[in-house]
Amino acid sequence: MGHVRSNDEGWRVMGRRTAWWRTRAQGGRTPVAGAVRRVVVLAAVLCATAALTDRPATAAGSSSSYGYDKSDRAVDGATGTADAEELNPGGTYRSSLPKGASVYYGLDLDATSNAYVSVTAVPPAGTTVAATDGIKVSMRNAQGTGCTHRSATFGAGRSPHPVAAWAVREAGKALCKGSGKYYVLVERVDAAGSSSDTWGLELTAVSEPLLAQAGTTDAPQAWDSASPEAVTGEARHRAGGSGFAGAVAVGQGAWRDDIAPGRTLFYKVPVDWGQQLSVTAELGASDGGSGYVSRALDLALYNPVRGSVDEAGLGYRGTQRSVALEPLPPVEYRNRYSVVDHENGMRFAGSYYLVVHLDAELADDFGQGPFPVTLRVRVAGTAHAGPGYAAQAEPRNIFEVTTQDRAAAVTGSAGSAGGGGDTAMKVLAVAGIGAGTVLLATLGVWTVSARRRASTAAL
Repeated sequence: MGHVRSNDEGWRVMGRRTAWWRTRAQGGRTPVAGAVRRVVVLAAVLCATAALTDRPATAAGSSSSYGYDKSDRAVDGATGTADAEELNPGGTYRSSLPKGASVYYGLDLDATSNAYVSVTAVPPAGTTVAATDGIKVSMRNAQGTGCTHRSATFGAGRSPHPVAAWAVREAGKALCKGSGKYYVLVERVDAAGSSSDTWGLELTAVSEPLLAQAGTTDAPQAWDSASPEAVTGEARHRAGGSGFAGAVAVGQGAWRDDIAPGRTLFYKVPVDWGQQLSVTAELGASDGGSGYVSRALDLALYNPVRGSVDEAGLGYRGTQRSVALEPLPPVEYRNRYSVVDHENGMRFAGSYYLVVHLDAELADDFGQGPFPVTLRVRVAGTAHAGPGYAAQAEPRNIFEVTTQDRAAAVTGSAGSAGGGGDTAMKVLAVAGIGAGTVLLATLGVWTVSARRRASTAAL
């Protein structure tokens, strides 16, 4: 955008120049001159507004445009526990992970809360990764004893995209009992031929209080594990977000967006206690090209603390294909006692994240697209009251489905105000259009008024 200058020499209009200079020499200002100055200022504002609202949007979800939460606090991973920066429950953080690195972050935990830390690795666009490349995240106590660990890799597609892994301190488990200092260790796993680029990291820390009244410690034994039929009907367009924080809400129904190879879309589905989620993803036919991509589309499900629940992928030959997540149990507190990952992860109510990635290799055989992707989402069952926590979770309401969550699933709202810029840019665009309209109207009124005052002065 060019700069707008207020230049007296630029306002010498034939037929008015003599009167204008006469007034300047007398130290006065004509009504037209005052209006002109206001016009210049308003024009500058209008140009700035137009530049912001007309700025091309970066395609959602490429590694270089991952939507970090705007409230993320920058932290450096330490090479040892002595210098580990502290993560607070309810906080979100931004960091980085060089090739071959292992970094520590600290936590001060009480004796009664469960703690969850999720780490999202964001490789830069165009980097080279192997199927086994990824991260390993573990929680450890002050003595170095491991509580839990999880890993996330890019998989057979070898297409760089955001992946997340989580670690847990469960207060009731013998290995990690008691209050005190705990540490999160994030390790980068690299194959020999992978790029040496530094990856971005986004970390979240969540605290879950114990129940007010202890219940059974057995996983549910009976639930409908039959594969449900996919939701039918014409899909409605709903553009995906560019990160977890800016994930766009969807509810039961069919939802469609267009996605280019190498891109990732983020959605979230409110699922209450007792409700059962099922999801099918469809990749539409290409307009041309031939070949076969073994892992063309990757569909991943994460729970409200960004813990991995399930993942599915499909091969592609250019014709429409679909893939569904494993049958998932209704959301219940007791699911945490299951040893099966896709059951264990469905342990709390809240927003469940659907992350859709289209393999970059698709462009080689079928062009740059974009390709139509449809999500068919079913939320079955009647919601019931939660298990009754003894205190508030951090962040608040993370294990609830609120009225606002249900409304967002209908309207398609993105994440919180810090949601990676998706919501902010929509608000800015609307504000810019409204401001532009007001400015144009104001300019018109001032111009007419200035001309009338000038005519009166001339008489």
